[in-house]
Amino acid sequence: MKKLIALLFATLISSFAASSTSLAAELQVGRDFASINPPLASSKGKIEVVEFFSYGCPHCSDFHPMISQWAAKLPKDVSFRRVPVSFNRPEWARLSRIYFALEATGDLAKLDAAVFQAIHAQRMTFKTDEAVVAWAVSKGADGKKFGDALASFSMQSKVQRADQEATAARISGVPALAVDGKFLVINEAANNFEELLKLTDSVIAKARKERAGK
Repeated sequence: MKKLIALLFATLISSFAASSTSLAAELQVGRDFASINPPLASSKGKIEVVEFFSYGCPHCSDFHPMISQWAAKLPKDVSFRRVPVSFNRPEWARLSRIYFALEATGDLAKLDAAVFQAIHAQRMTFKTDEAVVAWAVSKGADGKKFGDALASFSMQSKVQRADQEATAARISGVPALAVDGKFLVINEAANNFEELLKLTDSVIAKARKERAGK
């Protein structure tokens, strides 16, 4: 019985791998993904998936719970990173600083989803840094620690670098997903977020196959 279970498990794994390879082979440039040229800087170890987003984007807000669950289950050879972008909009630049400040103070895991909730459900505008800090304090953050991080020069530099990375990836809207620094998943190829993540899985399989071929 143990041998049978082991055989069935091995068959299942082989079938999954074959399916991923097949999906990767069926992908079409221009339809399912766009090539990023020159490629973005990416890890030589793991295949990196980058989500370009903004707290100000309602689609990103809807997408956040799904991609968070998806990212938590990625294979060990895949890493996930998020990049907030502003598209040179001052109000979105502040939202990018919120993300980086939460990350710097260790409050991101606790307040990440709450920022989306505040903006899109509670209709908070965060027009000033003072309003942002007051909100963060109401959610349990250390006001001085968070305020100092939000106003620091390093946060502004991070916002600029994030926008530069988005420009290099030729991001025209968010959410947007880049894989291995070389492939930009085309949102229009999917009918919904679930399909978009399945398509991203296929692009990851393509990146894995290309790496194995080197």
